[in-house]
Amino acid sequence: MNEEKRRGYEIEIYRNQTKHRVLPRDLGRWLMLQQGDSHASGRWAPGDRRPVRPPALVYIAALAPDGDETSQSQQEKFPVTDVFSHIEIADGRIWMLPDGVECFAGDLSDQEKKFVWATHFAPAADLFTQKLDGVAWRSKPTSYIVATNDRTVQPELQRFVAKRMGATTHEVASSHVPMLSHPDLVINVIRAAAKAVQGVMAKA
Repeated sequence: MNEEKRRGYEIEIYRNQTKHRVLPRDLGRWLMLQQGDSHASGRWAPGDRRPVRPPALVYIAALAPDGDETSQSQQEKFPVTDVFSHIEIADGRIWMLPDGVECFAGDLSDQEKKFVWATHFAPAADLFTQKLDGVAWRSKPTSYIVATNDRTVQPELQRFVAKRMGATTHEVASSHVPMLSHPDLVINVIRAAAKAVQGVMAKA
């Protein structure tokens, strides 16, 4: 992050929402990053009160339902991934059991996996069936990182949504967390997306 700040970028991280500001401060605009563990839809509701809508999107092994889909209906079109055998629903949330971290972040070191499990955020139990108005990827330039060894979100599902949204697609042999196992690739994709947006905005 210090390197990105040195380059003149703002970075904001919201736990389990994975929205990062990664554009130069003087643009006053930002990319919204979607990462699969939040099961984010890539949607931006028309009534959203956030002051600036992102000019571009970067998806990292993420789900991306269309307006008539939910995360659940999208996942049902593909084989169930291993992680769903290692979860528990309690207190209105979906909890990943300790042995589930192998399906979630299996290419990290043992110490890193322990940290990921200890700090992971349990989403609401109805997250997969929620529907929102507005589908941002239909009107925004997008990039997508496919994690080919993912055991949380099916890689073929990732390829499907990336192709459907017309995204600039990058594949990496990674678990569900390429931002941890392949951080250089992820930051380079983010930088490229930010640079592309800068170019478009400079011509506007």
